[in-house]
Amino acid sequence: MTEHPTSHERHRPSAGRPPSPADPRGALLRTPEQPGTVPAVAPFDRGDAHGPSALPAQARTGDAPSGPGAPASVPSGPEHAQPSAAEQDPHRPRPAPESIPVQPGGEQERTPVAPGGKDRRTGQGLPPSGPMPMRRDGDRLRFVGAATRRIARGIDLDEIVMGLCRATVPTFSDAILVYLRDPLPVGDERPTGPVVLRLRRTDRIPEERDTEGGFIAALQPEPSDLSTTTAELCEVRPGGALAEVLRGVRPVFADAPAARAALPELLGEDVCVPGGQRAILAPLRGRRRVIGAALFLRRPERMAFETDDLLVAAQLATHSALGIDKAVLYGREAYIADELQRTMLPETLPRPTGVRLASRYLPAAETARVGGDWYDAIPLPGSRVALVVGDVMGHSMTSAAIMGQLRTTAQTLAGLDLPPQEVLHHLDEQAQRLGTDRMATCLYAVYDPVAHRITIANAGHPPPVLLHLGGRAEVLRVPPGAPIGVGGVDFEAVELDAPAGATLFLYTDGLVESRLRDVWTGIEQLRERLAATAQLTGPDHPPPLEALCDEVLDMLGPGDRDDDIALLAARFDGIAPSDVAYWTLDPEDSAPGRARRLARRALSRWGLEDMSDSVELLVSEVVTNAVRYASRPVTLRLLRTDVLRCEVGDDVPQLPRLRQARATDEGGRGLYLVNRLARRWGATRLSTGKVVWFELNRS
Repeated sequence: MTEHPTSHERHRPSAGRPPSPADPRGALLRTPEQPGTVPAVAPFDRGDAHGPSALPAQARTGDAPSGPGAPASVPSGPEHAQPSAAEQDPHRPRPAPESIPVQPGGEQERTPVAPGGKDRRTGQGLPPSGPMPMRRDGDRLRFVGAATRRIARGIDLDEIVMGLCRATVPTFSDAILVYLRDPLPVGDERPTGPVVLRLRRTDRIPEERDTEGGFIAALQPEPSDLSTTTAELCEVRPGGALAEVLRGVRPVFADAPAARAALPELLGEDVCVPGGQRAILAPLRGRRRVIGAALFLRRPERMAFETDDLLVAAQLATHSALGIDKAVLYGREAYIADELQRTMLPETLPRPTGVRLASRYLPAAETARVGGDWYDAIPLPGSRVALVVGDVMGHSMTSAAIMGQLRTTAQTLAGLDLPPQEVLHHLDEQAQRLGTDRMATCLYAVYDPVAHRITIANAGHPPPVLLHLGGRAEVLRVPPGAPIGVGGVDFEAVELDAPAGATLFLYTDGLVESRLRDVWTGIEQLRERLAATAQLTGPDHPPPLEALCDEVLDMLGPGDRDDDIALLAARFDGIAPSDVAYWTLDPEDSAPGRARRLARRALSRWGLEDMSDSVELLVSEVVTNAVRYASRPVTLRLLRTDVLRCEVGDDVPQLPRLRQARATDEGGRGLYLVNRLARRWGATRLSTGKVVWFELNRS
């Protein structure tokens, strides 16, 4: 059912009453008056607390304008004024301001009261004009219901605070200030340090209203600055008046003894509030503690708050505080989920020799940023690189946690230099150890830039797409395999050509499958999109890798985002055969000398003679260590790329460790020299032994 808000401040029609005078907009907060001076007007603005403007003062009816340029007349009619009896149409409904639903039969239930008469309920005199307060319990209940629904619509902190401000101004108050603790406590955590309140938001009646809608233009007041009137930060002193009011939780009028002492501490010593019960200070209490305060203000020309309005302020404060508590908890949960997802994915991709990488990750929705999709690129011995893409079932924290465990397992298995099918086999065993219902798909590929070959094994994942240099895109024929977690299934690997200039795309099913298309239709659309994009750059120039990834994601239309998307693209540059030198050395005492001569010849052929001394020294030390313990031939390989890389392999699985040699030791200084002279160095265990490598910058 559609709500029709209306105002709770209504006038009683009077047949002989003259047109209502204008509703002045005086200052709600003012600095103390000095003798012989005009009170300063404190500013309030709809927006944040750093850029408000002043509340305008409005001329009263009957006041003669003075000064040059003063208007000849000011049109009458307050903000909530009723038309006169001669103009009023009993059959024409009045426009209803926001925040309060229309009350059925509300106008017929009010008894007209003559100007200057008394209210039949309270016995108090009524003002001759101006907005009327809510006089019945039904009015307040309808207002509280509409206001709390508006507050409850907010999800984050700013939406809830804005909902409180917009629901109360101008229906319940002319202005509002909302203070919140800085920082806001989360859940059960105990905040440390003093309690500090920060002015989070202010709201007020706009300076100008449309004159056709019953509002008149306001006269501009003298300019003033919020920083000189209202304090933005307030430290709550333990045992102080403000601390006592906040501890009491219940809203209080500003003219109450406790509030009179607390407001200067909250607003500053130079700020005063209207008297006569025209301000209410309401603490905002969450589930466990007070998290802020709200100050409701009415103009001096408007009817003062009544005792029942304290109950309205209490309801608004309670609903707002509980909503703020939920928003803070939701924000913390979203932050934890984002951090979990971010740490599960690589922050940066490596830069292995002979291949360029690019990646993309898109969550399924902004409200559920965690999922089970992941990608990874792992450098391997021999300048190779492992490319991994996987997808765990589900979109929850559990899926993200399982994804993190599988990714860590894949990295460990890759470090052992196992074949792709063996890696998937061990991942399948790990998934079964995590639980019987832990299912995932995965594709594991190893690229060798020297051999220009790629080995791929699949576990129920969509097949990769290879974009050739000429613009032809093909879906690679890879055995599909069973998903990880099924158990008892063998995985098969295939070895394919990876020509230089080609681009391999690994992706999850969220890119190609949705409610609007099946997976094979999406794969065909992806292939066509890649081929069409490659045609734009010509047959001899592959498209830029980052732009190509963005172009692939642009194929997603409305309604195509049903799942997470992980995309990993690899541009194969390879290493030319002329930049590779490879030898096999018998494990003899003469092997180090032969390795030095072979390295010197290769450097001379590449024009790197100035590096001969350093390379010969380091090659001799590493080969000497390998020959000392090896029982099979030792391999030596030099790679010329942007750096000079040397790799020495043997059949001993124990990895060398850097240690400090004593003065009396005859050996143990080889790795120390490598560590001091090489740009980088390392050792990797293989299934058949190990590889020790180092890199030197090319001069």
